[in-house]
Amino acid sequence: MADTTETTPGWLAPEELETTRARIPILYVEAVPVRVDEAGEVTQVGLLLRIGPDGTVSRTLVSGRVLHHERIRDALLRHLEKDLGPVALPRIPASLQPFTVAEYFPTLGITEFHDPRQHAVSLAYVIPVAGDCRPRQDALDLVWFSPEEAASPLVQQEMPGGQGALLKRALAHVGCLS
Repeated sequence: MADTTETTPGWLAPEELETTRARIPILYVEAVPVRVDEAGEVTQVGLLLRIGPDGTVSRTLVSGRVLHHERIRDALLRHLEKDLGPVALPRIPASLQPFTVAEYFPTLGITEFHDPRQHAVSLAYVIPVAGDCRPRQDALDLVWFSPEEAASPLVQQEMPGGQGALLKRALAHVGCLS
């Protein structure tokens, strides 16, 4: 009998996750948190500041795995709350059509998206948030940028694994870039 009992369905032990990542693509959701004005125009983009496993500091989007038997809507809400806090007040769209699907590979150069740990498929969303956002878990800070600042080369170079390209796609999708 195991020393601990797993009470949360869908979680894998670290060894199981490593084995699974080596064999099959993992489904993720990614969210670009935004502030919008009364007309629904994006006025600010929120980017998390994190320290990576190698000690580098980078800017990232809200991102995480979809658990076994978890709805995409629930995964988005769980990761938004985990990263932005319980009173971020995200507005998940009625239709869960992502603005794009990003395919991350452990091998550089197959796509513009890279994750050295795994082959991952990510459904990406732009999510308006109306509440007070306070970074939690492993995020150090949340910084709000104008859409122009978020698309700048300076911010883009701080985003690893192709997330800068994903952010630019999000901004184009909401009409902030041509």
